[in-house]
Amino acid sequence: MTSLGTASVAALRQYVRAAESAGVDTGQMFETVGLSPTILDTDDGRINGDQFQRFIRRLCEQTGNPILGLETGDFVQPGSYSVLGYITMSCATLGEAVARIAPFEKLVGDMGTTSLAMKGEDIRLTWNCNYTDPVVRPQLVDNVFASWVNYARWLADNQGASPSCVRLQRPSPGAELEQAYRERWRCTVVFSAEEDSITLKKSLLDTRLRQPDPMLRKTLEAHALSQLAALDTDSDLSSRVRHSIQQQLMHGITRQDMVAEELGMTSRTLQRKLNQEGVSYQKLLDEVRQTMAEDYLRNSELAIPDIALRLGYSETTSFHRKFKAVTGKTPGEFRQSKTNPGV
Repeated sequence: MTSLGTASVAALRQYVRAAESAGVDTGQMFETVGLSPTILDTDDGRINGDQFQRFIRRLCEQTGNPILGLETGDFVQPGSYSVLGYITMSCATLGEAVARIAPFEKLVGDMGTTSLAMKGEDIRLTWNCNYTDPVVRPQLVDNVFASWVNYARWLADNQGASPSCVRLQRPSPGAELEQAYRERWRCTVVFSAEEDSITLKKSLLDTRLRQPDPMLRKTLEAHALSQLAALDTDSDLSSRVRHSIQQQLMHGITRQDMVAEELGMTSRTLQRKLNQEGVSYQKLLDEVRQTMAEDYLRNSELAIPDIALRLGYSETTSFHRKFKAVTGKTPGEFRQSKTNPGV
């Protein structure tokens, strides 16, 4: 898995709605970042975080909008938060809803993590963004906070509900655009701050929500916990597949169906789950083959045709071509350089 983890299709949909509203050709954007638009048809699909970050980057470039993140918050819906959105809908108070962000936000994606602190009559929600692109990061933080504020107002059926202060690490977009933040959030907004945080009055957390349903909330939370457990299992899938491939190659076999069976799934399910982690079976196979090839060349006296056979290549020439494409050397040249470093 990439360092950016995964993001839910639900989170992607919010940006797609914003893009379409701005007249952006989303089909071209999907193609650019290597995604199929059909991913939007899945209810529980996930994409890898690198693709999501590139999608947002592309949207920033297409629109040239310096406050894109703030405005995409207008397109938030309960479904934007996956099952977490429906959990919060069934809470009795805004405080109950806020308390469920941190435990379940991974279901929305690995874009960042929330921490909560109380001091006196204030409660502060700090969001630590995991995305690193300097163009994307401030827009993503703006989107998260704008979405929180809009969604909280909808939950409470109170368009006047507002935080008391929002602090943003991003620099000011300029005096004129600062006004857009204050108009939407109706509070003090501090730029170039030390953290990205929203401060609320504790009294606001007592606000009753429109559709409390304790029984439904418990059912949804049980479902959310099972989804989290599945994500934790899947997160190490690439490592498990690599290990299985390595064990196969020890016997000169390369069978995706056998790897899938060993992991308790079909080949199609395996490929889908790997796609969600931003890799393919072929990519993992190539990586394991390369690592094992280099090890054989360094530490064994096996003939190169025998190494190729052990690694599942039907022809030695294919092994030569693949190895040179990665290292810039033929297997023989690589072995010679490791045996005689001065040569």
